[in-house]
Amino acid sequence: MHVRTLTGGLAAALVVSFSLAGGQAVAAPPDAEGASLAARVLIYDAGGSAEFRSAVDRGAAIWNESVDAVELRPAAAGQRANIRVLADNGWPRALPTTLGNGTVYIGRQAVNQGYDTIRISAHELGHILGLPDRKPGPCSSLMSGSTAGTACTNPYPNAAEKTEVEGNFGGALVGPAPAARAEVIVD
Repeated sequence: MHVRTLTGGLAAALVVSFSLAGGQAVAAPPDAEGASLAARVLIYDAGGSAEFRSAVDRGAAIWNESVDAVELRPAAAGQRANIRVLADNGWPRALPTTLGNGTVYIGRQAVNQGYDTIRISAHELGHILGLPDRKPGPCSSLMSGSTAGTACTNPYPNAAEKTEVEGNFGGALVGPAPAARAEVIVD
């Protein structure tokens, strides 16, 4: 995970105000400089993901490498999770409840057809992070899902997808977080 740190120049630009009367600069207290924006931590429970456990862990790690505003961590024993990941025999899907919360299903049907398990995991976690499907789409778009075909093994979000997640979790200055969804997103 990367933690974004406001550089001295940016911090100074944000905290310095100029007095119109005296033309003097007034700075914020010293502790405001070098302040960092903390990532929102989401806990995922992959205990029910069966043979896909390592793919789920890798999918979470890819998101951690790709964005700063959110961090996915595996649940410790007895810890309450924001995201539950389960394996079943159907098609992969996600059921987001609110931003950063929901259930992911790693469906064996897609795996049996030749789709990459790490791409599936990263894609479904992308739904929990607020991203919609973008179908049809190229392999370079993680959220293109199955439309990229079985030859596509790219598990990384593209720049636009990263920016959208950063915005959803407050790490970038782009629009408000998406509204909660109550429907299953089947990929």
